[in-house]
Amino acid sequence: MKTKVFIDGSEGTTGLRIHERFTNRDDIELLTISSELRKDTAERKRLINESDVTFLCLPDAAAIEAVSLVTNDKVCIIDTSTAHRTQPGWAYGYPELSPEHRNAIRTGKRIAVPGCYATGFITLAYPLVKKGIAPTDYPFSIFAVSGYSGGGKKLIATYEEEGRDKKFDSARMYGWTQTHKHLKEMKAIPGLAQEPLFCPMTTNYHSGMLVQVPLYANLLAKKATPQQIHQMFSEYYADEPFVKVMPFGADVEAGGALFSDECAGWDGIQIFVTGNEDRIVVATRFDNLGKGASGAAVQCLNLVLGCEENKGLVL
Repeated sequence: MKTKVFIDGSEGTTGLRIHERFTNRDDIELLTISSELRKDTAERKRLINESDVTFLCLPDAAAIEAVSLVTNDKVCIIDTSTAHRTQPGWAYGYPELSPEHRNAIRTGKRIAVPGCYATGFITLAYPLVKKGIAPTDYPFSIFAVSGYSGGGKKLIATYEEEGRDKKFDSARMYGWTQTHKHLKEMKAIPGLAQEPLFCPMTTNYHSGMLVQVPLYANLLAKKATPQQIHQMFSEYYADEPFVKVMPFGADVEAGGALFSDECAGWDGIQIFVTGNEDRIVVATRFDNLGKGASGAAVQCLNLVLGCEENKGLVL
């Protein structure tokens, strides 16, 4: 029997990418909503409650409303918005973090997909804290760059419109007020004492993301060289096909530069470690629309269904 899936918000960037990943799957029956009714509460409620799994690809307020429409307790909700990522009763949709995370997704009815920047940071921060290398009060900072698709349909249209403002040819730095919507989960999931200092930017390419986290060795909870940190990540994610720890020195072999769009179209995430004994840089590279959004959502679905985690995904 096919699993009935409804995508609430199917015309947004994330919803469209989830839909694409079902193209060749014979185990999914997609429940569709007509364009003129996609904001009709009664029709959305009907489809949500007819589904086995509903993906929410909506703004936060609309996602909260959608959850309130659930009357069928058999429906599994996979929410890609920010609304529920730190809420009690919701599984955080990053199975590679721990066996407990994977099991919570596999058995849960309420699953919150991580944010894209948060995915890049938490991939690094969670093991660093869990293994006792970084203290919970470490003053983490993040420097990250993403393709413009991470900003949704409005920003995509701005970048892709004919005759656009030339300023969009250069890097777009934002998040100056330190109130980015991903900061809450960046603090909560690794169990940090404070939110990190976060400096994101978008620039003139469609998709792909690079998240860098610098570390002062003398502020770590235990002394560790770049090589030792690389070894820790290698062991931590050893059995995880979605997380690829790149060979130590990969950045040097690449000419000392990493390009942020090289994982576009891929649903995994890469980890890099570089630096020296005083100052270390750990980084992740992935597709903000893949492991950073739609790919992660489908991976969560696969866990719920008990099939291969990479089914319908690109690894």
